[in-house]
Amino acid sequence: MAVDTAVAPPPRPGGGAGGVAAGGGSGIGQHLRDPEHYEEISVIGNGAYGTVYKARDRVSDKIVAIKKVKLALTEDGVPMSVLREISLLKQLGKSNHPNIVRLLDICHGQRMELGREMNLFLVFEHVDQDLNLYIEKCPPPGLAQDRIKDIMWQILSGVDFLHSHRIVHRDLKPQNILVSRDGHVKLADFGLARIYDFSSLLTTVVVTLWYRSPEILLGTTYATPVDIWSCGCILAELYLRKPLFPGQYEIDQLGKIFGILGTPAEAEWPKESSVMREAFPSRTTRGLDTLFPDIDPQALDLLKKMLVFNSDQRISGSKALLHPYFSDYGFTPASVSPTSDLASESSSSCAGSMSEAGSSSEPNTSLSPVNASTSFSSHETSGDSLGDMSVLTEQSSS
Repeated sequence: MAVDTAVAPPPRPGGGAGGVAAGGGSGIGQHLRDPEHYEEISVIGNGAYGTVYKARDRVSDKIVAIKKVKLALTEDGVPMSVLREISLLKQLGKSNHPNIVRLLDICHGQRMELGREMNLFLVFEHVDQDLNLYIEKCPPPGLAQDRIKDIMWQILSGVDFLHSHRIVHRDLKPQNILVSRDGHVKLADFGLARIYDFSSLLTTVVVTLWYRSPEILLGTTYATPVDIWSCGCILAELYLRKPLFPGQYEIDQLGKIFGILGTPAEAEWPKESSVMREAFPSRTTRGLDTLFPDIDPQALDLLKKMLVFNSDQRISGSKALLHPYFSDYGFTPASVSPTSDLASESSSSCAGSMSEAGSSSEPNTSLSPVNASTSFSSHETSGDSLGDMSVLTEQSSS
């Protein structure tokens, strides 16, 4: 099928700059493919935001995964921020990064709830299983250390690619990391914060907190380091075959973290947090060493640099890829660019700056902080117009 061929329509005359009309006239409904283009095969799973289906493209016979998303409309229709976000996702899909799930197509549904909502169907490439199932299916004693290293390398490569495009995933967990039959690892469910209607969350679905960073749990500003914390939790789980911090609610989750890493000092506690440090008993660190007696020493060193309470001192994705743990991989991270924090550093100086966990020389400049109550990506301030970034939709040719 032909995709990525038409620029998303501009706001309709008189509609204001805030959105694009949904349905009627030159609205978005005429620029998105009809979902009947795809034949549903089965339900893959139900998430907090809706259902994911396995489906078949009726034209190409290709198997795809379709995520049904409920979209909140404004008076002017589909918000421009949503269109901008989707267009960026499609542009990322065109890059064919091996560790990113590709967004192939977008379909429209019917307007609902007196015209205030509309379903969008996001069509992604289909991948066989997620990392959670992959770990469960692995027989004792678990994954080989070389396989763990390969999985983490691929995850961090995908994370670094997202961060180089100013995207923070924010919800990295084994269920959002897909593993193909030939061992390729791909990140899914990134960059969708502006698309989801948070008022329509399915309350019966429990959203796990196990991989969330302290700054998110404390309700403070956050940026790319939140994904590095999640990567650390996932690395630990690949070795342990169980979650490192299995909290049941926010305060309990923080308690689980402090029970292993120790309670942060008063000076480290973020002043803008509504959560008081006095709510937690003072604990000294148990040391990650005691939990991982057989771990590769370099893997343990990387893990310690990922699981740092202070996000400013947490290792960045690009420097994680340059860590000695991956010395046999040889790679230039995607975020190494003329404007990145690594541009003026040689490989040797990068390695040297990682000799101490939590070094203050570990900047994370990929993304300026955003408020925890809002979206987790910052394309709106990039100055790019919708047409500049990529195409969003196509005139239906079927």
